[in-house]
Amino acid sequence: MAHNVWKIGGFALITYVLVMVFVVPMGPGLLELRSTEGTFISEEMERPIPEYFLTGFATHWNEAPDQLSVIVRSQSNLVQLQVIEVLDDTHARIGVSLPYSLPSKSWDVLINHPVDGTLLLENGLFLSDRFIDESLALPALAIEEFAADLPFHFPYQPRILETIRNLMLHVPMWFTMFVLMGIAFVASIKQLATSRSMVEDEKAEASVKAGLLFGILGLITCSVWARFTWGAWWVDDPQLNGALVTVLVYSGYIVLRNSIDNAPLRARLSAVYNLFAFIILIILLMVLPRFTESLHPGKGGNPGFNSYDLDSALRAAFYPAVIGWILIGIWMYRVNLRFTRLNKLLK
Repeated sequence: MAHNVWKIGGFALITYVLVMVFVVPMGPGLLELRSTEGTFISEEMERPIPEYFLTGFATHWNEAPDQLSVIVRSQSNLVQLQVIEVLDDTHARIGVSLPYSLPSKSWDVLINHPVDGTLLLENGLFLSDRFIDESLALPALAIEEFAADLPFHFPYQPRILETIRNLMLHVPMWFTMFVLMGIAFVASIKQLATSRSMVEDEKAEASVKAGLLFGILGLITCSVWARFTWGAWWVDDPQLNGALVTVLVYSGYIVLRNSIDNAPLRARLSAVYNLFAFIILIILLMVLPRFTESLHPGKGGNPGFNSYDLDSALRAAFYPAVIGWILIGIWMYRVNLRFTRLNKLLK
Protein backbone atom coordinates (compact mmCIF):
# COMPACT_ATOMS: atom_id res chain seq x y z
CA MET A 1 0.00 0.00 0.00
CA ALA A 2 2.80 2.43 0.92
CA HIS A 3 4.45 1.62 -2.40
CA ASN A 4 1.32 2.74 -4.29
CA VAL A 5 1.04 5.99 -2.33
CA TRP A 6 4.24 7.35 -3.89
CA LYS A 7 3.14 6.30 -7.38
CA ILE A 8 -0.50 7.41 -7.22
CA GLY A 9 0.29 10.69 -5.48
CA GLY A 10 3.13 11.51 -7.85
CA PHE A 11 1.26 10.74 -11.06
CA ALA A 12 -1.86 12.57 -9.84
CA LEU A 13 0.16 15.73 -9.18
CA ILE A 14 2.08 15.52 -12.46
CA THR A 15 -1.16 15.03 -14.40
CA TYR A 16 -2.49 18.20 -12.77
CA VAL A 17 0.76 20.05 -13.56
CA LEU A 18 0.79 18.99 -17.23
CA VAL A 19 -2.80 20.18 -17.63
CA MET A 20 -1.74 23.53 -16.15
CA VAL A 21 1.34 23.73 -18.38
CA PHE A 22 -0.56 23.19 -21.63
CA VAL A 23 -3.88 24.88 -20.80
CA VAL A 24 -3.15 28.04 -18.77
CA PRO A 25 -2.62 31.05 -21.13
CA MET A 26 0.23 33.53 -20.93
CA GLY A 27 -0.21 37.03 -19.57
CA PRO A 28 0.30 40.14 -21.74
CA GLY A 29 3.55 42.00 -22.24
CA LEU A 30 5.38 44.36 -24.61
CA LEU A 31 7.99 43.08 -27.06
CA GLU A 32 9.27 46.16 -28.89
CA LEU A 33 8.64 49.68 -30.15
CA ARG A 34 10.37 49.77 -33.54
CA SER A 35 10.80 52.66 -35.95
CA THR A 36 9.24 52.15 -39.40
CA GLU A 37 11.50 54.88 -40.88
CA GLY A 38 8.28 56.48 -42.10
CA THR A 39 6.22 59.48 -40.99
CA PHE A 40 2.60 60.22 -40.24
CA ILE A 41 0.81 63.48 -40.88
CA SER A 42 -0.84 64.43 -37.61
CA GLU A 43 -4.03 66.47 -37.97
CA GLU A 44 -3.54 67.92 -34.49
CA MET A 45 0.05 69.03 -35.01
CA GLU A 46 -0.28 69.62 -38.78
CA ARG A 47 3.19 68.28 -39.42
CA PRO A 48 4.74 64.87 -40.10
CA ILE A 49 5.83 62.90 -37.04
CA PRO A 50 7.95 59.72 -36.94
CA GLU A 51 5.94 56.51 -37.07
CA TYR A 52 6.75 53.51 -34.88
CA PHE A 53 5.44 49.96 -34.72
CA LEU A 54 4.42 48.70 -31.27
CA THR A 55 4.35 44.93 -30.80
CA GLY A 56 2.67 43.25 -27.84
CA PHE A 57 2.64 39.68 -26.59
CA ALA A 58 -0.67 37.97 -25.72
CA THR A 59 -2.33 41.39 -25.63
CA HIS A 60 -5.99 42.19 -26.43
CA TRP A 61 -5.87 45.65 -28.02
CA ASN A 62 -8.65 44.89 -30.50
CA GLU A 63 -11.15 44.49 -27.64
CA ALA A 64 -10.92 48.22 -26.83
CA PRO A 65 -8.73 49.88 -29.49
CA ASP A 66 -9.87 53.41 -28.66
CA GLN A 67 -8.75 52.98 -25.03
CA LEU A 68 -5.16 51.99 -25.77
CA SER A 69 -2.85 54.60 -24.26
CA VAL A 70 0.92 54.66 -24.96
CA ILE A 71 3.30 56.66 -22.76
CA VAL A 72 7.08 57.00 -22.64
CA ARG A 73 8.94 57.71 -19.42
CA SER A 74 12.39 58.95 -18.50
CA GLN A 75 12.85 59.38 -14.76
CA SER A 76 9.96 61.68 -13.76
CA ASN A 77 9.25 62.85 -17.31
CA LEU A 78 6.16 61.38 -18.95
CA VAL A 79 5.04 61.97 -22.54
CA GLN A 80 1.83 60.73 -24.13
CA LEU A 81 2.28 59.27 -27.63
CA GLN A 82 -0.33 59.20 -30.35
CA VAL A 83 -1.94 55.89 -31.21
CA ILE A 84 -2.39 56.14 -34.98
CA GLU A 85 -4.06 52.79 -35.56
CA VAL A 86 -4.57 49.48 -33.77
CA LEU A 87 -3.90 46.83 -36.39
CA ASP A 88 -4.78 43.73 -34.35
CA ASP A 89 -4.55 42.40 -30.81
CA THR A 90 -0.75 42.65 -30.71
CA HIS A 91 0.23 45.35 -33.21
CA ALA A 92 -0.35 49.10 -33.36
CA ARG A 93 1.03 52.11 -35.26
CA ILE A 94 2.33 54.83 -32.94
CA GLY A 95 3.32 58.41 -33.62
CA VAL A 96 6.33 59.62 -31.61
CA SER A 97 6.28 63.41 -31.33
CA LEU A 98 9.11 64.36 -28.99
CA PRO A 99 11.24 67.54 -29.12
CA TYR A 100 14.84 67.36 -30.30
CA SER A 101 16.14 68.47 -26.89
CA LEU A 102 15.36 65.87 -24.26
CA PRO A 103 16.56 65.02 -20.73
CA SER A 104 17.49 61.53 -21.95
CA LYS A 105 17.82 59.48 -25.13
CA SER A 106 16.54 56.28 -23.52
CA TRP A 107 12.86 56.01 -22.53
CA ASP A 108 10.68 53.33 -20.97
CA VAL A 109 7.47 52.49 -22.81
CA LEU A 110 4.22 52.01 -20.91
CA ILE A 111 0.74 51.20 -22.12
CA ASN A 112 -2.60 51.40 -20.39
CA HIS A 113 -5.43 49.20 -21.59
CA PRO A 114 -8.65 48.16 -19.80
CA VAL A 115 -8.06 44.46 -20.54
CA ASP A 116 -4.27 44.12 -20.37
CA GLY A 117 -3.77 46.67 -17.59
CA THR A 118 -0.53 48.66 -17.36
CA LEU A 119 2.45 47.09 -19.16
CA LEU A 120 6.09 48.22 -19.14
CA LEU A 121 8.91 47.82 -21.65
CA GLU A 122 12.12 49.11 -20.05
CA ASN A 123 14.35 51.18 -22.37
CA GLY A 124 11.96 50.37 -25.20
CA LEU A 125 12.58 53.65 -27.04
CA PHE A 126 16.06 54.97 -27.82
CA LEU A 127 16.36 58.26 -29.74
CA SER A 128 19.96 58.44 -30.90
CA ASP A 129 19.45 61.64 -32.95
CA ARG A 130 18.28 63.83 -30.03
CA PHE A 131 20.23 66.39 -28.00
CA ILE A 132 20.61 65.86 -24.25
CA ASP A 133 19.52 68.63 -21.89
CA GLU A 134 19.32 67.17 -18.40
CA SER A 135 17.93 70.38 -16.98
CA LEU A 136 14.95 70.29 -19.32
CA ALA A 137 11.62 69.59 -17.61
CA LEU A 138 8.76 68.43 -19.82
CA PRO A 139 5.12 69.34 -19.03
CA ALA A 140 3.72 67.26 -16.17
CA LEU A 141 1.54 64.30 -17.12
CA ALA A 142 -0.51 62.25 -14.67
CA ILE A 143 -1.27 58.62 -15.49
CA GLU A 144 -3.27 55.98 -13.69
CA GLU A 145 -2.11 52.38 -13.64
CA PHE A 146 -4.62 49.61 -14.32
CA ALA A 147 -4.71 46.00 -13.19
CA ALA A 148 -5.24 43.43 -15.93
CA ASP A 149 -8.82 42.21 -16.35
CA LEU A 150 -7.83 38.71 -17.39
CA PRO A 151 -8.57 35.15 -16.27
CA PHE A 152 -5.99 32.89 -14.57
CA HIS A 153 -2.70 33.16 -16.52
CA PHE A 154 1.08 32.73 -16.26
CA PRO A 155 3.11 35.97 -15.99
CA TYR A 156 4.89 37.46 -18.98
CA GLN A 157 8.68 37.45 -18.75
CA PRO A 158 10.95 39.08 -21.37
CA ARG A 159 13.07 36.61 -23.39
CA ILE A 160 11.56 33.58 -21.62
CA LEU A 161 8.04 34.15 -22.98
CA GLU A 162 6.16 30.85 -23.50
CA THR A 163 9.16 28.77 -22.39
CA ILE A 164 8.45 29.75 -18.79
CA ARG A 165 6.25 26.63 -18.84
CA ASN A 166 9.46 24.59 -18.80
CA LEU A 167 9.94 25.81 -15.22
CA MET A 168 7.52 23.06 -14.15
CA LEU A 169 9.64 20.41 -15.89
CA HIS A 170 13.28 21.46 -15.77
CA VAL A 171 13.70 22.75 -12.21
CA PRO A 172 11.82 19.88 -10.44
CA MET A 173 14.14 17.40 -12.20
CA TRP A 174 17.08 18.82 -10.27
CA PHE A 175 15.12 18.99 -7.01
CA THR A 176 14.32 15.29 -7.46
CA MET A 177 17.93 14.46 -8.26
CA PHE A 178 19.06 16.28 -5.11
CA VAL A 179 16.60 14.27 -2.98
CA LEU A 180 17.60 10.93 -4.50
CA MET A 181 21.32 11.62 -4.26
CA GLY A 182 20.71 12.74 -0.67
CA ILE A 183 19.11 9.34 0.05
CA ALA A 184 22.15 7.67 -1.50
CA PHE A 185 24.48 9.87 0.57
CA VAL A 186 22.80 8.87 3.85
CA ALA A 187 22.78 5.21 2.79
CA SER A 188 26.51 5.34 2.05
CA ILE A 189 27.24 6.80 5.48
CA LYS A 190 25.25 3.98 7.09
CA GLN A 191 27.04 1.48 4.87
CA LEU A 192 30.46 2.59 6.12
CA ALA A 193 29.18 2.42 9.70
CA THR A 194 27.73 -1.10 9.23
CA SER A 195 29.93 -2.57 6.53
CA ARG A 196 28.83 -6.16 7.17
CA SER A 197 25.35 -5.51 5.80
CA MET A 198 24.66 -4.95 2.11
CA VAL A 199 21.22 -3.40 2.69
CA GLU A 200 22.43 0.20 2.68
CA ASP A 201 24.66 -0.47 -0.32
CA GLU A 202 21.61 -1.66 -2.25
CA LYS A 203 19.73 1.50 -1.27
CA ALA A 204 22.58 3.73 -2.40
CA GLU A 205 22.89 1.95 -5.75
CA ALA A 206 19.14 2.06 -6.45
CA SER A 207 18.89 5.73 -5.48
CA VAL A 208 21.86 6.83 -7.60
CA LYS A 209 20.47 5.03 -10.66
CA ALA A 210 17.09 6.74 -10.27
CA GLY A 211 18.77 10.09 -9.57
CA LEU A 212 20.93 9.79 -12.68
CA LEU A 213 17.81 9.45 -14.83
CA PHE A 214 16.47 12.74 -13.47
CA GLY A 215 19.88 14.35 -13.92
CA ILE A 216 19.89 13.37 -17.60
CA LEU A 217 16.32 14.65 -18.01
CA GLY A 218 17.42 17.88 -16.34
CA LEU A 219 20.25 18.27 -18.88
CA ILE A 220 17.88 17.62 -21.80
CA THR A 221 15.26 20.14 -20.60
CA CYS A 222 17.98 22.68 -19.83
CA SER A 223 19.44 22.31 -23.33
CA VAL A 224 16.02 22.83 -24.94
CA TRP A 225 15.38 25.88 -22.73
CA ALA A 226 18.83 27.32 -23.52
CA ARG A 227 18.16 26.99 -27.25
CA PHE A 228 15.01 29.11 -27.06
CA THR A 229 16.13 31.69 -24.49
CA TRP A 230 19.90 32.02 -25.05
CA GLY A 231 20.08 31.04 -28.73
CA ALA A 232 22.24 27.90 -28.40
CA TRP A 233 21.76 24.32 -27.27
CA TRP A 234 24.62 24.77 -24.82
CA VAL A 235 26.31 27.89 -23.45
CA ASP A 236 29.39 28.42 -21.29
CA ASP A 237 27.48 28.79 -18.04
CA PRO A 238 28.91 27.55 -14.70
CA GLN A 239 25.65 25.94 -13.63
CA LEU A 240 25.17 24.10 -16.93
CA ASN A 241 28.77 22.90 -16.92
CA GLY A 242 28.51 21.94 -13.25
CA ALA A 243 25.35 19.94 -13.93
CA LEU A 244 27.07 18.03 -16.73
CA VAL A 245 30.12 17.30 -14.58
CA THR A 246 27.85 16.11 -11.75
CA VAL A 247 26.06 13.65 -14.04
CA LEU A 248 29.43 12.37 -15.28
CA VAL A 249 30.71 11.98 -11.71
CA TYR A 250 27.71 9.88 -10.73
CA SER A 251 28.06 7.90 -13.96
CA GLY A 252 31.55 7.07 -12.69
CA TYR A 253 29.88 5.61 -9.57
CA ILE A 254 28.05 3.09 -11.77
CA VAL A 255 31.24 2.30 -13.67
CA LEU A 256 33.10 1.74 -10.38
CA ARG A 257 30.47 -0.69 -9.11
CA ASN A 258 30.53 -2.70 -12.34
CA SER A 259 34.33 -2.99 -12.26
CA ILE A 260 34.59 -4.70 -8.83
CA ASP A 261 33.44 -8.30 -8.28
CA ASN A 262 34.06 -8.54 -4.53
CA ALA A 263 30.77 -7.42 -2.93
CA PRO A 264 32.10 -6.12 0.46
CA LEU A 265 34.95 -4.26 -1.23
CA ARG A 266 32.58 -2.87 -3.88
CA ALA A 267 30.19 -1.64 -1.16
CA ARG A 268 32.94 0.16 0.80
CA LEU A 269 34.62 1.78 -2.19
CA SER A 270 31.26 2.80 -3.70
CA ALA A 271 30.19 4.35 -0.39
CA VAL A 272 33.36 6.43 -0.15
CA TYR A 273 33.01 7.50 -3.80
CA ASN A 274 29.37 8.41 -3.21
CA LEU A 275 30.24 10.69 -0.30
CA PHE A 276 32.65 12.69 -2.44
CA ALA A 277 30.20 12.71 -5.36
CA PHE A 278 27.49 14.30 -3.22
CA ILE A 279 29.92 16.95 -1.95
CA ILE A 280 30.86 17.73 -5.57
CA LEU A 281 27.13 17.97 -6.38
CA ILE A 282 26.62 20.59 -3.66
CA ILE A 283 29.71 22.59 -4.67
CA LEU A 284 29.04 22.61 -8.42
CA LEU A 285 25.29 23.24 -8.35
CA MET A 286 24.74 25.29 -5.18
CA VAL A 287 27.97 27.03 -4.18
CA LEU A 288 30.10 27.95 -7.21
CA PRO A 289 27.28 29.36 -9.42
CA ARG A 290 26.44 31.91 -6.72
CA PHE A 291 29.97 33.35 -6.80
CA THR A 292 30.45 33.39 -10.57
CA GLU A 293 28.64 35.09 -13.45
CA SER A 294 25.72 32.92 -14.50
CA LEU A 295 22.77 33.25 -16.85
CA HIS A 296 20.59 31.36 -14.39
CA PRO A 297 18.21 33.42 -12.22
CA GLY A 298 19.42 33.81 -8.64
CA LYS A 299 23.07 33.17 -9.47
CA GLY A 300 26.04 35.50 -9.82
CA GLY A 301 24.04 38.66 -9.25
CA ASN A 302 21.27 37.57 -11.61
CA PRO A 303 18.07 37.97 -9.56
CA GLY A 304 15.91 34.91 -9.10
CA PHE A 305 12.17 34.59 -9.49
CA ASN A 306 10.64 37.24 -7.27
CA SER A 307 7.08 37.96 -6.20
CA TYR A 308 6.21 39.17 -9.70
CA ASP A 309 7.89 36.36 -11.60
CA LEU A 310 6.75 33.48 -9.41
CA ASP A 311 3.22 34.75 -8.90
CA SER A 312 0.19 32.83 -7.63
CA ALA A 313 -0.41 31.20 -11.02
CA LEU A 314 3.14 29.85 -11.26
CA ARG A 315 3.14 28.75 -7.63
CA ALA A 316 -0.07 26.80 -8.24
CA ALA A 317 1.80 24.74 -10.85
CA PHE A 318 5.44 24.89 -9.71
CA TYR A 319 5.08 23.63 -6.12
CA PRO A 320 2.87 20.64 -7.09
CA ALA A 321 5.39 19.89 -9.88
CA VAL A 322 8.28 19.76 -7.40
CA ILE A 323 6.33 17.51 -5.00
CA GLY A 324 4.98 15.34 -7.82
CA TRP A 325 8.34 14.69 -9.48
CA ILE A 326 9.95 13.95 -6.11
CA LEU A 327 7.20 11.42 -5.32
CA ILE A 328 7.70 9.77 -8.70
CA GLY A 329 11.46 9.75 -8.15
CA ILE A 330 11.07 8.03 -4.77
CA TRP A 331 8.66 5.53 -6.32
CA MET A 332 11.23 4.77 -9.06
CA TYR A 333 13.92 4.39 -6.40
CA ARG A 334 11.77 1.89 -4.48
CA VAL A 335 11.00 -0.07 -7.65
CA ASN A 336 14.69 -0.12 -8.56
CA LEU A 337 15.58 -1.27 -5.04
CA ARG A 338 13.10 -4.15 -5.23
CA PHE A 339 14.46 -5.10 -8.66
CA THR A 340 18.05 -5.04 -7.37
CA ARG A 341 17.21 -7.30 -4.44
CA LEU A 342 15.20 -9.67 -6.61
CA ASN A 343 18.05 -9.85 -9.12
CA LYS A 344 20.48 -10.80 -6.34
CA LEU A 345 18.15 -13.53 -5.08
CA LEU A 346 17.87 -15.01 -8.58
CA LYS A 347 21.65 -15.13 -8.84
